[in-house]
Amino acid sequence: MESKNTMKNVTLEEGESLNIVNENLDALKIIFPEAFTEGFVNFDTLRQLLGDEVDEGDEKYGLNWHGKKKARQISLTPSTGTLRPCPEESTNWDTTQNLFIEGDNLEVLKLLQKSYAGKIKMIYIDPPYNTGKEFIYPDHFQDNLETYLRYTGQKDNEGFKMSSNVESSGRFHTTWLNMLYPRLKLARNLLKSNGVVFISIDDNEVGNLRSISDEIFGSDNFVGVFVINSTPNARDYGHIGKMHEYALMYVRDAIEAKTYQIPEQNKKFKYSDANGDFNIHPLYNSNVAFNKGNRPNLFYPFYIDPDSIVDDYFLSICLEKSENSIEVYPPLSQKEGVQFVWRWGKEKAKDGLDKEIVGYKMGNGEFRIVQKMRHSSKIIRSLLSDKMYSTRRGTAEVEKLFGKKIFSFPKPRALLDKFLVAGSTDGDVVLDLFAGSCSTADALFHRNASDGHNRQFIMVQLPESTEEYPEASKAGFKSIADIGKERMRLAAKKVKKEFPDCDSDFGFKVFKLDSSNIRAWNPESDDLEKTLLDHTEHLVEGRSEEDVLYELLLKRGVNLTVPIEQKEIGGKSVYSIGFGVLFACLNVTINLDEVESLAKGILDWHKELKPASDTQIVFRDSAFADDIAKTNMTAILEQNGITHVRSL
Repeated sequence: MESKNTMKNVTLEEGESLNIVNENLDALKIIFPEAFTEGFVNFDTLRQLLGDEVDEGDEKYGLNWHGKKKARQISLTPSTGTLRPCPEESTNWDTTQNLFIEGDNLEVLKLLQKSYAGKIKMIYIDPPYNTGKEFIYPDHFQDNLETYLRYTGQKDNEGFKMSSNVESSGRFHTTWLNMLYPRLKLARNLLKSNGVVFISIDDNEVGNLRSISDEIFGSDNFVGVFVINSTPNARDYGHIGKMHEYALMYVRDAIEAKTYQIPEQNKKFKYSDANGDFNIHPLYNSNVAFNKGNRPNLFYPFYIDPDSIVDDYFLSICLEKSENSIEVYPPLSQKEGVQFVWRWGKEKAKDGLDKEIVGYKMGNGEFRIVQKMRHSSKIIRSLLSDKMYSTRRGTAEVEKLFGKKIFSFPKPRALLDKFLVAGSTDGDVVLDLFAGSCSTADALFHRNASDGHNRQFIMVQLPESTEEYPEASKAGFKSIADIGKERMRLAAKKVKKEFPDCDSDFGFKVFKLDSSNIRAWNPESDDLEKTLLDHTEHLVEGRSEEDVLYELLLKRGVNLTVPIEQKEIGGKSVYSIGFGVLFACLNVTINLDEVESLAKGILDWHKELKPASDTQIVFRDSAFADDIAKTNMTAILEQNGITHVRSL
């Protein structure tokens, strides 16, 4: 059977990570279609549509530095790399939902854009503090993947030099900002609309970090600064004995953000009723992001009866005016003058009248509506002063696990636990961009075992050399990434021993950043003759089918932990990825007389799985005996409803 249908090759664009510029333009077209002329933005029209919101002045508020434009551009440049699976270094490869990714987090963040955009509930960032040491994360913007491959020795290192970021260089703050800025921009894209981010820092860059984070996340989405007792005994040099570090907290969307309270030990209550003990808290929402302008349904009056006492201390309330009743609305914000709203809508308030919400007369004679708070927990506090948050505690935890001091001053597990409880819950995904020794994964294992939840993690760590850690080097650890992987293994054993009945996920899949598995996506532009000769085989020599499958999955935008099934169909190995979202047959030969049976087998499997989204099928381009075999395969699949057929 011959057909006019042709099988398309995977294009360069399909082989890249998400093109954020195109995504931004598509979003802008939806909002302002009239601002586009022949596919390009007409900025004069866009300015008119935005009205008075456009700042055309020469002087604008904000932090600027040499290289900021490049730093922004590098965050928008797609990656042509891939993440190669390493089952041999993983734990529970077939079942775990946790990921450990070894590589430069800038490239890794780009590669995660398609699969994880808007899916991460909590991000923790503990970047290198700007203390004048060499940055392992270089700002060679021309090709960050190439820089990484040379740094890790996968490509010729000739001519590659990394310099120290000393304060006398004149670019002390600039170098650090250029490193962090694009990573924060890419990280923001991964956050869910209700997601939160915690960023650790010391006083060398806390001001600059606040400035760029306000720009990237939006100043309205700034929640606060934690002051952490990192050095209880103080560092006694200079004019102040330094005892603390900071962590900045931002959310993706102040209105949608969701956080959770921290359990309190030995909580004391001031009041009690027939339902138990309680304290009281005003019913109005003190977050100005929720106000009369955007939540009009939460702005309505209660009516207090000053002569009707409830539970000895409180006054009866209702939603309808009566004789002698006192009308009570939420107060105005004293600082911003914004009209607050209630935390409860009318329907919920009806059920709680004089039960869980009551009237209260304050000492100054004003009346308030208050809620009976019965839970033994509270929102996270900004001052974390306990000694358990010290970096020495973090060092001791690692030393106890390994039996030797192999890594200095990681963040203590208690600090990460605090953030995990406040920022995540059951089923959430937590991302740590600078994982180090994997304190976050350790804390997550313990937290899941404690509360029975199933949080998942993605740890990202550069394979930094252990030269500065002689004990680690002696113990056989070549990189910080190796320390992190072993810590997760040891922590899992420890938690399982402490919680023998716990059935949490204590595994992790290891992936490593590398160049693409497919030649067509990154040809050798300096040797076109060789490229043409090699064009008959598009896959890089030495790469496995599993390498290719995970790259297809990543570039298709499918979660890296989805199941991959294999079947023998007509003597060929066929893979189903993500319950039929993607099929792949990477056999080296497909003859004309094998096409029909292979296509029928794939179609039968496809009908059985009933995938929720459009299915894509990929074949090895060089496998087909001739163009007729390839064309026939495409025709059969397309005539049966599968239109996305590609070759590589």
